[in-house]
Amino acid sequence: MAPMGIRLSPLGIGVFCLLGVGVLYHLYTGSLSSRVTAFLLGERAPAAAPSAVDLRELLAVSLLAAARGGVEVKRVRESNALNEKVKSKTREGADERMTLGDQLSNRQMYYLIRNAFPSLQINTEEQLDPDSQEPISWDRSIPTQISELVPQQLEVPAESITIWIDPLDATQEYTENLRQYVTTMVCVAVDGNPVIGVIHKPFSGFTAWGMVNVGSNVKARDNYSKTPKLIVSRSHAGKVKEVALKTFGNDTEIIPAGGAGYKVLSLLEVTDDNQEQADVYIHTSYIKKWDICAGNALLRSLGGHMTTLRGEEIIYTGSDGNEGGLLASIGVDHIALVQKLSDKFPDLDKSSHK
Repeated sequence: MAPMGIRLSPLGIGVFCLLGVGVLYHLYTGSLSSRVTAFLLGERAPAAAPSAVDLRELLAVSLLAAARGGVEVKRVRESNALNEKVKSKTREGADERMTLGDQLSNRQMYYLIRNAFPSLQINTEEQLDPDSQEPISWDRSIPTQISELVPQQLEVPAESITIWIDPLDATQEYTENLRQYVTTMVCVAVDGNPVIGVIHKPFSGFTAWGMVNVGSNVKARDNYSKTPKLIVSRSHAGKVKEVALKTFGNDTEIIPAGGAGYKVLSLLEVTDDNQEQADVYIHTSYIKKWDICAGNALLRSLGGHMTTLRGEEIIYTGSDGNEGGLLASIGVDHIALVQKLSDKFPDLDKSSHK
């Protein structure tokens, strides 16, 4: 009903409707015109960031990224043109080195994932040169081994995802030409929990991957020793050996090794000639999360565990470092290990050796 004192005539209503149609036509043709112009100029409208991401796609691109990074790592090492330099100091004052292999692998891995999933948070070990962007694309194909294992989409909110890249694990050993220790790694965490882990060995071509609650392409070994064989950092073998002998007995074997990825693989059934076997992985010092996230996810996908030395879960958000040491196992009583070791390292070393 019209307000009191105002009468709407049929002619007025008709004029009002014509004006409304004209406004709508103008808005539509303007929008259409801009779309036609953008098409003729070869421009694309910006795509909206996806609200959800399929974990199968993230596993597929992570596998490809680790392999492509590995190609660069191998190529640089075999060319013997490392361009080695010191990028920083560890907490205990040791040189932390970087090579051309680290840099080129990082570019390949980072930009492959970034170009496929522009909205996701990616944490990587090496700094990126803004002018070094790689026009790398992914065809979004999912390997048969993944699609057969997971035939349906597994979507999670994009904002809950954090990706951790280690473009060259065991750089020190890489410079010493100890190739068996070197890996490239990608991890996908959801709400801070590691759910996808990929560890690739560039010099043998072996790749291990796992997705929590889905499966893995590797498995745990059939047997683990009651007197565990421990694998530890080459830099801290003496300190751990002293504690291990007191904790597990004089027959305890200590394996010093480089690379967090290599140490995790030592706990599994790995078909690689240059891979030692251990029962428990212990690290007594500060370590970066990109060094351990992939191994954590891989172990979890097989029912294993990776915690701090005091049994605390490691959360893969926020800071890039883990302060509480590390204890990784599978096929043994992890809680019992924590109880045996938790009071053995009262003052955790703060260095960043791996």
